[in-house]
Amino acid sequence: MPTLPDAATLATAVKTRALRLVPGGLLVLAATALVHAAPLGDAASALVPAYPYAVFGAGLLLGLRFSRSRVILALLVLALADRALHSWSAGGDATAGSGRAVFAAVALLLPVDLAAIGWMRERGVLGAPGRWGLVVILLQMFAVASIRRPELAAVGGALELALVNAGLTEWTAIPQVALLAFAVALVAATLRFLLGGGAIESGLLWTLGAAFLALTARRIGVPSSLYLATGGLILVVSLIEASHAMAYVDELTGLPARRALGEALDAVSGRYAVGMIDIDHFKKFNDQYGHDAGDQMLRMVASRLAQVTGGGRAFRYGGEEFAVVFPGKSVDEVRPHLEALRRAIQVSAFMLRSPDRPRRKPKPAADGRLAGKRVFVTISVGVAEGERRRSRPQEVLRAADEALYRAKEAGRNRLST
Repeated sequence: MPTLPDAATLATAVKTRALRLVPGGLLVLAATALVHAAPLGDAASALVPAYPYAVFGAGLLLGLRFSRSRVILALLVLALADRALHSWSAGGDATAGSGRAVFAAVALLLPVDLAAIGWMRERGVLGAPGRWGLVVILLQMFAVASIRRPELAAVGGALELALVNAGLTEWTAIPQVALLAFAVALVAATLRFLLGGGAIESGLLWTLGAAFLALTARRIGVPSSLYLATGGLILVVSLIEASHAMAYVDELTGLPARRALGEALDAVSGRYAVGMIDIDHFKKFNDQYGHDAGDQMLRMVASRLAQVTGGGRAFRYGGEEFAVVFPGKSVDEVRPHLEALRRAIQVSAFMLRSPDRPRRKPKPAADGRLAGKRVFVTISVGVAEGERRRSRPQEVLRAADEALYRAKEAGRNRLST
């Protein structure tokens, strides 16, 4: 079984996760600009009442279409929080009257719900997690509506419990208990993103930030609705991004998938070269070390392919086969880059645990029986050149595949044209 990923694989994963944070961050930044820029804020005031309905309505429809229970539940939480604040706040004041208890309850439940949704398993809208999540949200809505009753004043008072000196939190209307909930939720959401790294996890992380900004102001109105609706928009964008990734990105390696390869070849113009790459003796490796080790090998090779020079773009073609497209290049121009790639993979290695390891991890043994094993891998490469006006992409792929076959027949670990 593989141990920690190598540096190249880790760097690719970090870069991918960092890029996934960009869309949500830009949307939160845009909402903040609208709130704090007076001319934009005045212009936005007329549109804000319709903004949440448009975002939450479209998001719920998309969530149902793609059967994403987490997105649906998160949108419901945001929409109900927005309605509760507007319906039961004391004239928009978040610091006084019976509306204060509602505000404190929403401020406590909102981060807890978003963090919990992030850790839910995706089992579709009608799955058990989705059904139970919906029940919990409805019960919370009833509780928030009831907290304004005089006989529940003690509950509202408990939500205002001071954990530290009150002067330290004067900058926000959020009670200290709710601030603690936001802090814990931020840690939980960040950990979930680091472990999962998907678009939905990134979206929930930024949505949590938008919810915090919505509650930080001391009055309920345009700013709070704008931030909460922007949190919903972030989730909609993350849902679209995740759905796109399912169709165009290979989940195991993170490389663009075969469908993306077809579109890239259809879009190329003029001369181009295609390299077809196959991992040598992959089936034998899988049989000897297991599928987990095989997956690790695929990820390692993919991380090297993602760094190919010469303007090439790598794709997962299927199984242990990959493709690299070089727009505007000839076979002679791409050969040095593919040879450098082949040599880089040839000298790369990753560690395997001993094949005779037990199912349960034992205490460290003095004899070193579980010492790791360095495993090396090689690739065979076939290259073909195409001219957009004279040859169809499928013909070029077929020619590159035939060149790959010749490389394997000639002894593997080599490049053929």
